Amino acid sequence: MALHQKIQLLKGDITKILVDAVVNAANTSLMGGGGVDGAIHRAGGPAILDDCRKIVLRQGGCKVGEAVITTGGKLPAKNVIHTVGPVWNGGGNNEAEKLANCYCNSLRIAEENGIKTIAFPNISTGIYRFPKDTAAEIAVQTVVLFLEKDIGLEQVIFVCFDDENVALYKKLLGLI
Repeated sequence: MALHQKIQLLKGDITKILVDAVVNAANTSLMGGGGVDGAIHRAGGPAILDDCRKIVLRQGGCKVGEAVITTGGKLPAKNVIHTVGPVWNGGGNNEAEKLANCYCNSLRIAEENGIKTIAFPNISTGIYRFPKDTAAEIAVQTVVLFLEKDIGLEQVIFVCFDDENVALYKKLLGLI
């Protein structure tokens, strides 16, 4: 299957996507928050938070660029992969590398857990203020490089909440 056939773009609510795993743009505490993080925790119910608490007890949260996996609770997705994106501080603090690590580590965890379909939000582009154009380039580039390894992933979906991100991803994926 060609790479471009494995990547899809949707505009909508990531909590309603039927995939093996959705990726959550979490914070380091893993205790839920605003934006997509809060939406995933609310829609998925207490089982997600219960799993997050166990992870915190075991390893003390999740560092920026890292990722962990939990149940999907009441979500259509069986699992949630939580990753912590970087806060944008002008680009001089390795923000690009940390954001790429979010995508790479999420995909690695997916691969390790036999996940075939995964959906990503626009990590770090909300309250963390990462420039949307740069974030989209990093997301697409990292996913394409990962998929070139011809791993077991069958579908990666970028789920955009706003028209600005949809337009950026359409351009990067050659869908215009």
